Amino acid sequence: MAGRKHAPRVRELRDGQNDSNQNSQNDSDGLLSAEPSQQSYLSVPSSPSSYRRTRANMNQAGGAPDERTSLLGTTRASRIRIASAHGTPRAPNLSRNQSYGTGEGTDMVRSNPPTRHHSRANSWGQRLIRALADRQEEPVSEPKGPIFPDDRVWYDQFTSTDWVHDSIADAHRVKALRSRKDFWGRVYILFDGAQGWILSALVGFIIAVLAYIVDVTESTFFDFKDGYCARGWLISEKRCCPHGPCTDWRDWGEVMHGWPFGERWTEFVIYLGLAITLASVSCLLTLTTKTVVPSAYRLSTLDENLAAAPVSPGGDGDDGGNSPNGNGTPSRRASVAPPAAAPSMIYYSAAGSGVAEVRVILSGFVLHGFLGLKTLIIKTVGLVLSVASGLSLGKEGPYVHIATCVGNIACRLFSKYDRNDAKRREVLSAAAAAGVAVAFGAPLGGVLFGLEEVAYFFPAKTLFRTFFCCITAALTLKFLNPYGTHKIVMFQVRYLIDWEYFELVSFILVGVLGGAAGALFIKASRKWAVTFRRIPIIKKHPLLEVVLVALVTGLIGYWNGLTKLPVAKLLYNLAAPCDDRDNNLEDLGLCPDSKADIPPILWHLLWAFLIKGFLTIITFGIKVPAGIYVPSMVVGGLMGRLIGHMVQWLVLAFPDTAMFSSCNKVSSVSCIQPGVYGLIAAGSTMCGVTRLSVTLAVILFELTGSLDYVLPFSLAILVAKWTADAIEPLSIYDLLTEMNSYPFLNNKHKPVFTSELIDIVPRVRRERIIDISNSPLVPATSLRSKLESLHRAGELDGGLPIVRNDILVGLIPAPDLEYALDNLPDENTALCLMANVPSIDDSDDEEGGGRRDPTDFTPYIDPAPVALDIRSPMDLVYELFVKLGLRYICILRDGKYAGMTHKKTFVKYMRELEEKEGNE
Repeated sequence: MAGRKHAPRVRELRDGQNDSNQNSQNDSDGLLSAEPSQQSYLSVPSSPSSYRRTRANMNQAGGAPDERTSLLGTTRASRIRIASAHGTPRAPNLSRNQSYGTGEGTDMVRSNPPTRHHSRANSWGQRLIRALADRQEEPVSEPKGPIFPDDRVWYDQFTSTDWVHDSIADAHRVKALRSRKDFWGRVYILFDGAQGWILSALVGFIIAVLAYIVDVTESTFFDFKDGYCARGWLISEKRCCPHGPCTDWRDWGEVMHGWPFGERWTEFVIYLGLAITLASVSCLLTLTTKTVVPSAYRLSTLDENLAAAPVSPGGDGDDGGNSPNGNGTPSRRASVAPPAAAPSMIYYSAAGSGVAEVRVILSGFVLHGFLGLKTLIIKTVGLVLSVASGLSLGKEGPYVHIATCVGNIACRLFSKYDRNDAKRREVLSAAAAAGVAVAFGAPLGGVLFGLEEVAYFFPAKTLFRTFFCCITAALTLKFLNPYGTHKIVMFQVRYLIDWEYFELVSFILVGVLGGAAGALFIKASRKWAVTFRRIPIIKKHPLLEVVLVALVTGLIGYWNGLTKLPVAKLLYNLAAPCDDRDNNLEDLGLCPDSKADIPPILWHLLWAFLIKGFLTIITFGIKVPAGIYVPSMVVGGLMGRLIGHMVQWLVLAFPDTAMFSSCNKVSSVSCIQPGVYGLIAAGSTMCGVTRLSVTLAVILFELTGSLDYVLPFSLAILVAKWTADAIEPLSIYDLLTEMNSYPFLNNKHKPVFTSELIDIVPRVRRERIIDISNSPLVPATSLRSKLESLHRAGELDGGLPIVRNDILVGLIPAPDLEYALDNLPDENTALCLMANVPSIDDSDDEEGGGRRDPTDFTPYIDPAPVALDIRSPMDLVYELFVKLGLRYICILRDGKYAGMTHKKTFVKYMRELEEKEGNE
């Protein structure tokens, strides 16, 4: 290996450079000390390396959470080996303590003696145990610590995945696997190819089972607020009395014999008390996933808290600093508030739906603890309780998060996915799509959801496996039959009467109103959050807000027959056609027998629309597992049903009008089906909130099973999206992503660039480069200072360029440099080799007992980092970051090093550009 071959030359260079290295160390210290002390006014965590020596005491700390509080608990480590992306084997193992994939894996040559755990390293049983273990993250202010001397860290919290490295690592793994030509080698190749299909089937099956458990359990708990079944406490009202009211179901007023407030008021008090209790327990469970994020990470919220104050995204340490062209803005360090003004951000991983975070994770962002086993269990149990409480929230959005957790945990069974972050995200994309498939009973809609909403990289192979996973989940749920109707969703409807041409105008109107309602919901939710949720006592005690919302929901929702129903059942009753043979329809008085019956229905729907809209606004963002998909559809369904009955009244009032002459009549009711309007408005409103388009059209088609209504659905959704974009450009999840300042590049919306790369290039700072012009040996203390400079700038996933005579000759990633420095026997006196030097004697390969020289850092250096000329168009920069998933790009001017731009810097530039275009 390179380290062994160069050992004599390293010693020779080291002996001859002691004096010069001491001087360079002093120069480096002088450069760092020339600037004002950054720690005096930057609220940032200390260097992750500063905790490496005291790791044994890290997990013993107790007390209140602070900036070093563990992410959701303790960790368990898995140790794997990786190969260099540049062909040079890397000797150290890779430590990967995480809740979802943060590493890469390939076969490589072992140069170190095996540990005592080696015999169990590839045991499938051991992998199963570790898959079920809740492998959470260490404190967010530091990376994961090594358990053995050769363990190292790859992806830290709030960093980005190196897609290029993962792809090259997987290529090395495949090449090594295919090099075996014997019988077992061919068997391993077949098994390796089947692992993706096995995971897809397993994930789909488990997701369907969890959805079945949630559906059956929450319906029982929901009905328990009204009474219980005499044949069994765990039987829901529908299963207890499948054909309507029966004596087996006993209301609480009947059980209590009207004591103490009379039968009606006793039922109301018990209903209200149980609703508040269920919501409170759900909130208390959610609060156990509390996570403290240091202020240096510059995040606002990770749990759909629209009241969080937006923060400016972190840059590269000198965002907007003095650029080479001299037109830069003042350095960020000059405007950063003191530590006291920048408190830590607290979020709860089980709160909300998690769709925005899943989308960011699939784009390559690292959020440890968000897809772990603990989050999965708490979110599932909490979702049952929150939905059963009767709050205006849905379970369909959290299904996406729960399904992604299942996919993440299942990946740990196979090293092919467990050791490679990019491969793991293929399974996570399929799992997220399966979550939508079981939520709406729409496998095709689930595939399109993964493609349109959450997936960032979606090749054809992933598309087919996603489809297989969705079909597996849907079939499993079909056999489980959670609703007892042999349907996989409660609100699956069928329309037998075709629509009339004059209804196109009404459908377009419904689309406009639905899109406007969705956009206004975003604005109203934001307004409510910044006014009510920022009240100090509400902000400090999330449980109090949940109790108040549950109290208000029970007080104003109980007395209306529509708002009292669970959201899924209400949506079905709003969308279903009037059919006396349908036992699933409630007796809500929504089916008029004549024109005179329509005005009372309109008033009933109007009050329900106002109540449900208000409750949905105040419920979004509370600290319980909650989705917004179906609640937004319910609000839209109430509005659409209202419009449908208006059109129905017009047709009945003016039956001889030429426009209505083709409308056939059934008894005294026209051919107008208000349920169609309800479902179209439901889809339009959800489109206005989430900006889903093709996915929604397909989901509505799968819910109705009728090709006749594909055109009205599609037309209304198109109009709804245009209307919503005109009122509020961002969807609810885009808004949350922007508030968090994630390094998330939207690959579906490309700004108009007229600038060049020079516009975002910061000034070259000597303490951020490694200069080997005088000698390839660099003091370890100098490297540590440069590394800590990166950490203070928030670039845990950044890198240090290596230059010789101003020519870029390589780059060493920050995680690799940190690992290499941590393995030095004496960092204070060590000189590190940062470039290849000619070997003197091949016999030196045997020196040192076959062990690599720890001061040789060349195996960690990328000899060919991606670099662009400073005059490159910004469109090219965008394509490199989006298509290749790069974390940074080196910049050259006339072939010489001129700086480096990080992905976070480019994201900030894009957002500033979009804001500028929006204000013009």
